[in-house]
Amino acid sequence: MATQAITPSLATGRPGSRQLSRIAGLVILQIVMTVCLITFLAPTFWMISSSLKASTEVFQHPIVWIPESPQWSNYAKVFQTLPFAKFAWNTFVVVVLAVFGTVVSTALVAYGLARVEFPGRRILFALMVATIMLPDIVTLIPRFIMFRTFRWIDTFAPLTVPFWFALTTLYVFLMYQFLRGIPKELDEAATIDGANRWQILWHVILPLCKPVIATIAVFALIQHYNEFLTPLIYLNRLDNWTLALGVRALNDSNVANWELVFAASTLMLIPALLLFIVAQRYFVQGIALTGFGGR
Repeated sequence: MATQAITPSLATGRPGSRQLSRIAGLVILQIVMTVCLITFLAPTFWMISSSLKASTEVFQHPIVWIPESPQWSNYAKVFQTLPFAKFAWNTFVVVVLAVFGTVVSTALVAYGLARVEFPGRRILFALMVATIMLPDIVTLIPRFIMFRTFRWIDTFAPLTVPFWFALTTLYVFLMYQFLRGIPKELDEAATIDGANRWQILWHVILPLCKPVIATIAVFALIQHYNEFLTPLIYLNRLDNWTLALGVRALNDSNVANWELVFAASTLMLIPALLLFIVAQRYFVQGIALTGFGGR
């Protein structure tokens, strides 16, 4: 009888202990995530704060997180020191052309590899994926010689034209993995209705690929927006510089005026941040539905 009386009490006590353990785990996880968030955001907040400081406050110790009198004129001085409006326009042109070319070429190549049967398709895909392990620095000199032969130096062509030929293998792989999850019966049904390959791609496949297309577009936009090495090599004239080169030039020419460097960096951060906020839903959905999400 004693055993029978004790057993129900232990049984009723287990759910409570499990719930407490779960709550404690969630609290610890929340604390760890909060600490990580503060650690990651602290440099960004210090950059934004320093963009509104006077020169004497930037490296003041202890750190001045909130300036006593915000210097909003620092942002105006950025445009007075260098033609940042021209740099922004150049960056916009390069990013639009490169991102659009990346999305179009990636969709075409991935569609051909995933949906069209032809001899050597698997071998070609394996060779393409193997190029991911090839560092870009290895092909830097051959590409420069080739673009110099084409007379593309000091133009936007080296920054845009190559990406119209599915240059980034990772994006092709993402699109390929997504297309493999779309039933081929849709292609067969469209073929029976009289649609050709282009009509199937445009009217059937691409509307279903919006999440992965948004993911590739966001990745490509951030890549080209922050690109520094390629513009540094191929762009010589000041009128052709992008924002990345402009911030670096501002750093070189105003070593004592770091508040201008931080102001320019803050201005460069805003478009990328707004883009991620707008495209966050498609971005997360695209990652979840590709091969990395276990599809």
